[in-house]
Order: sequence, then C-alpha cells, then structure tokens
Amino acid sequence: MMRRHRPWFGRARATSAPAAARAPWRWAVAGVALGLALVLVLYAPARWLGDGLARVTAGRLQLADAQGTLWRGSAWLLLTGGRGSQDAAALPSRVHWRLRLSGLALAAQIRADCCTRGAQGLTLLARPRWGGLRVALADGQILLPASILSGLGTPLNTLAPRGQLALATQGLSVEWSAHRLALHGRADFTARHVASRLSTLEPLGSYRMTLIGGDAPSLQLSTLEGVLQLSGTGQWVGARLRFTGEAMAAPGMQVQLANLLNLLGRRRGNGAVLSFG
Repeated sequence: MMRRHRPWFGRARATSAPAAARAPWRWAVAGVALGLALVLVLYAPARWLGDGLARVTAGRLQLADAQGTLWRGSAWLLLTGGRGSQDAAALPSRVHWRLRLSGLALAAQIRADCCTRGAQGLTLLARPRWGGLRVALADGQILLPASILSGLGTPLNTLAPRGQLALATQGLSVEWSAHRLALHGRADFTARHVASRLSTLEPLGSYRMTLIGGDAPSLQLSTLEGVLQLSGTGQWVGARLRFTGEAMAAPGMQVQLANLLNLLGRRRGNGAVLSFG
C-alpha cells in the first residue's frame, strides 16, 4: 500500500499557525507596557523631584510636602545642613514649578510668591551635550530673607543672620562635560542691612558678592557700608573654591564686634582672617 504524503506547503501552514496566533498577543502586551510607561512618566509624583534634588545636593536642598506631579507641582523648599543635620529653614512661601520639553531640552519655570518677580518666575533650560549637560538660567532676580541661611548649619546657625538677600544673574550657565565643570556669565549676591544675634549693633552693614564665570571663575566680596567691613577674593580650582579675605571692625567698634570676629575666623589685630577651601 502506498503511503500518502501531505504537501509541504500544508505542513508550513500548520507549523506557522500558532506563531501567527501569538503575534497579536505580543503586540497587545507591548501596547499595554508602552501605555503604562507613558502614564508613569506623565503622572510621576512630585516627590520624585524632591528625591532627586536631595540626592544631587547631598540633602542641603529638600522639597517638603510635595504636591502634584513631576511636571507640575509645588512644595516647601528647605535649606538644611545636609544629611543628618538638625538645622532646617524654609522659604516663606511654597515653590511652584512647571517642566516641559522644548526640543531636546528640558525647560523649567520656577515661581515663589515670596521671592521671585513676575508671573513666570525663573526659567531654567537644561540641554544635553555630547558627554555632558548644560544648564542655563534666564536673567532674573531672587529676593530672600537672610534668616533662611541659618538652615545651612554651622556657623550660620550660630550667627543667626537677619536682613534682605538679593541674587541677580546675567547670562549665567553651568556646563558639565568630560567630568569637568565650566561656569559662564555673572551673578551678584547682595546682602543688605545684615544683623546677627551675636551683636547688639544693628545693622552690621551691607555687602556684595560677585561671581564671574570664565576659564577660571572668580568670587569677589566687598562692603557697601557698615561697621563690620568684609573683603576677599576667591577662585575655583577644578570643582573646589579657594577663598581668602578679611573681616575688620570699624574704628571704635572693636569691643562690640569681638565675639563676632572670633567666630568668623582667626583673629589678627582688629580683625579676623577669612579662609576656606
């Protein structure tokens, strides 16, 4: 008796049928996974931003009571002495942010009723570069109470500064590339009518610190007015700032400012040497 053979094309259809049946399920699973990923990205909780900020700043900047999403939310901004520190101070009002994609860049608008001017607040633009990242801050001004600096811990918590702080920027940007940090632009940090609980003299003075970017970014400290006179210069060497300066008491004010000068630095004559880095 002759055995009948099934045609080869019949066998091919029989073996490929299960694979064809599984294909729609694979596409369905892939679609569900993509949808879940999209939802996760769009509705990621605001606390994720707080976790990232605390990690990058070693706990010195934190977002408390974060509400909303990663892309649009608000929180209390805390300044602390770092992980494990008991010192903390918050801005007088909540910080509101909005993130959006702008081409390949990420744009951030940050606003705090207490401290930023204009409806838009501050604008940051982060743009990836080959092997690095560039973050640019649009020109603007930030106003802060000096008391918030106490949250940064020693020695500012002992000084307990009071007064008004203002930060104005011009073309300020930071770029990370090949494990190197480059700073461009200018920032002027002004402290007016500064006072401290270590001195009965109020105010102690008004001061300006200027940051100038370039191949070798520099820092300059000067006194605008006051009985406590501060001056100094600093320069970044790699990622480290080296600063030297001097704190002096105005003539006839050495006794009243003695405790404050002792805390600021090593005493020399009627003043104290400022040095760090």
